[in-house]
This record gives sequence, C-alpha cells and structure tokens, in this order.
Amino acid sequence: MPRRKPYTKVDKIGQVRPAHVIGKGDVVFKIFQCLRDTCQELVVVREDELGRDFEIICPACEFAHRAASETKLFDYALVRRPEGSTIEQGEFTILHDQHVHEAPGFKYCLLCYALKPLEHFDRHKTRRSGRQGECRSCKTVYNGIKNQSRITDQHREAADKRRLYGFLAGDGGHIDGKAVFDKFNGTCFKCGKNLHYSSTGAKAFNLDHTLPVRLLWPLETDSATLLCAQCNNEKHDRWPSEVYDAAKLRRLARLTGHEYALLAGPPKVNVAAVEKIVADADGFIEAWIPYPNDVKRLRRLIRDYAQIDIFDHASHVPDSLLEDGER
Repeated sequence: MPRRKPYTKVDKIGQVRPAHVIGKGDVVFKIFQCLRDTCQELVVVREDELGRDFEIICPACEFAHRAASETKLFDYALVRRPEGSTIEQGEFTILHDQHVHEAPGFKYCLLCYALKPLEHFDRHKTRRSGRQGECRSCKTVYNGIKNQSRITDQHREAADKRRLYGFLAGDGGHIDGKAVFDKFNGTCFKCGKNLHYSSTGAKAFNLDHTLPVRLLWPLETDSATLLCAQCNNEKHDRWPSEVYDAAKLRRLARLTGHEYALLAGPPKVNVAAVEKIVADADGFIEAWIPYPNDVKRLRRLIRDYAQIDIFDHASHVPDSLLEDGER
C-alpha cells in the first residue's frame, strides 16, 4: 500500500549533536585490531578513504597496514601421520587487504550518537551508507513517541485495512507463533541468526507470509516463514525466488508445504482470493469503498496477474473508483 503522509512531527528540543558526529551520519567506519602481535589497539578508518593503495598507521605502535602487504604469524609444517614425514611447509601469513576490508562496518546513530555496527541500522537504499540514520533501538522509541499522537480514527483505519487484506487473502485466524518458531529451530530462515522466543512482550522475530500478502496470499501457521526483523524488512512484498537461492527454496518447500515450482517461479496472485472477490464483487466494493486508491490498486493487480477485471462482475461501480478515461 502507498505510504501515508506523516501525521506528526517530533520536535527535538535541546538536541545538540556532538562535533565528532556532525556530517558523519552516512560515513561508514572500518574497525580492526592492529596486526602487530604485541599491540591491542583497535584501528578506526573511514571506508570512503580506503583507496586501492592504502596505508594505515596504528596510532598506538605505528605499525603500518599496507595494501598488497602481509604479516607473518608463524612457520608451519604439514606432517603425515604416523610416519611423521613432512608433506609441505611454509609461512602462515595474514594479508593486510583481507584483514582491513573484511573488518566490520560501523556508523553513528543520529539520535543517540553512538558508533554502532551496521547491522543495528535498517537498510535505506537512497542513503549513501545504505542504512538509516537512526539505529534500530532509537527508531523504535522514536516511532513509539510518534504513534502515541495518532488519533483513534487513524488507528482504526489502519486496523481496518489490515483486516480487509487478511480477509481477502484468506488468513486462517490465529497463528501459532511457537509452532513456527520450533519448526525453523528458532533461527532466521534467511540469515541463520539465532532468535529468542517469549510468550509475553514484544516478539524478537517475525512471521513472514512466505508468499506476499500484496498478491493476496494468507499468513498461516503451516506456511509461514520465521525471519529476523532485518531479513523480514528486506523480504517484504518480494516473491521467494527474488530472495532465496535454489537450495533455500527447496528447504522452504519442505518446511512450508508450498510447491517448489510455485516458490521458484515468477510472482503469482492467489487464485482462490481472486475467486472470492469475483464471487461477491459488489460486497468487495462496499467493504473497500472508503479506500478508493486501494480498490484501484487491487483491480490493477488482479487484472495484470490473473487477466480478470473484477469490475466486470459488479452490478454497479461508482465513478470515484474508475481510472481516468473510463468515466
């Protein structure tokens, strides 16, 4: 569904951004330990300043980490047992390029000003860092403040839309989150992250539709996928074949009961949901008439994916629901 204009604005009274954070909301830093064996310094360098021929000097011991260089840790010998003959021997080294470029990325949160790992920030395609300016923890609190000011009618409207989409998709009522959690062994299906289950309070995991609700597929205990919050955001509204490789799709077919050919193929609309709408097109229009843009979107979606115009099955369609040029 299209994004609504924000209902509120949060004025940050008394907020003073520290000098070391100003202008660095989209700067990614690499942090790695110095490679000198007697040094414990954590070296911090801006990712955008890492050129092909980098040279990074440790501020504590002045050890130089240089592109195309390596550091020897020890000599080794590969020995065949039990006779003890040497198969090969050499030096065990670490490449400086690999050590620096594989170092984890960090950035500053623009609300708490802490330097945090990139995975603590949701993805944002248009920002230079590829991540949101606020960390996930601060964003949750910030959104909570905003949502408290939403009026009752706006909450009711959002809830009505969720119920209507669920009804059209054929959501099967109560979802047994614990059953889904156990079936996926408590790990995110996409990234493998270990998740925590709690029967009370906010969930530390998400139940994904597997097949997107925008194409009118239901959320059911048997077919839901267990994801962490970040992977759920990345998967949102996307078809499984657009997200997972063939091995993942085979496993997903086993766990969810969806046919492999369906999961691995192109996006498809839920035919059962379309048939439900067509069978009572007048009822569909009456239920959705407060949301004309959503009616138009669903009509276009069904026409594109199923080659069915639901308005052809209605006894009367008000002009407000017609596209330009149809009136």
